[in-house]
Amino acid sequence: MWILMLEAGVALFLLVFIVWWTMFAGRKPAARPPAPPQVRQRDGEEPPAA
Repeated sequence: MWILMLEAGVALFLLVFIVWWTMFAGRKPAARPPAPPQVRQRDGEEPPAA
């Protein structure tokens, strides 16, 4: 009976470890949001008012 409890404990530990590893191991710092697209101006034109 104790061998079944030991096996269940090891399985539970592995499950918790795998979930923890996948949740926190791959976290990267937040990336900057992409810059808004730039509108190209022709020579002599005024930029659009914001």
